[in-house]
Amino acid sequence: MTLPTVLIADDDRSIRTVLTQALGRSGYQVRATSSAATLWRWVEDGEGDLVITDVIMPDENGLDLVPRIRRLRPELPVIVMSAQSTLTTAVQAAQRGAFDYLPKPFDLGDLLAVVDRALKQPLNVAANTEGLKQSDEALPLIGRSPAMQEIYRIIARLTTTDLTVMVNGESGAGKELVARALHDYGRRRAGPFVAINMAAIPRELIESELFGHERGAFTGATNRHVGRFE
Repeated sequence: MTLPTVLIADDDRSIRTVLTQALGRSGYQVRATSSAATLWRWVEDGEGDLVITDVIMPDENGLDLVPRIRRLRPELPVIVMSAQSTLTTAVQAAQRGAFDYLPKPFDLGDLLAVVDRALKQPLNVAANTEGLKQSDEALPLIGRSPAMQEIYRIIARLTTTDLTVMVNGESGAGKELVARALHDYGRRRAGPFVAINMAAIPRELIESELFGHERGAFTGATNRHVGRFE
């Protein structure tokens, strides 16, 4: 049985060494390079079953490689890792077609789990870089703690889907900020973002507040009201 081959591109020798040893112990064949050009040559030659690439490399941005790899070999999963641990990086990685994104420093156990999942799970992510020019300074969410990094990864994965999302959390935790990030980076970014405090609206008036009503529609409706979604 042929062992899966993992292609690694990172200009940090220590990262390459650690990943090569960890993946080798887990039963994978590994080829590592500090050059995006070398990685691309391997991909063009049909080598590798999985790619792990850093974002910042001397000759090319790793994020720019992702859509090229996806166009040439759509079945080849790409894992992006970066020390630029922002929401923008995570979303760009996901929407350019990366299987997953890992912020540095990362836990080797987490990386091995992602590698295993990537080799078993068929790819169905479509690359979409339209509208991703927002700068880090304008981000709705900031923070580099492990908890925030996990939130970035979840948001990034959700922006490539068309699912209904429920965000839970205590008052003031930032639920609306997460919702806005999902909207601004998601497939419906061209539409309006409407935030409504449902707790502040009496239950009997919710339908009217959302969709409006005509004068005389019910007792007390003395004027026509335009709803939020009319």
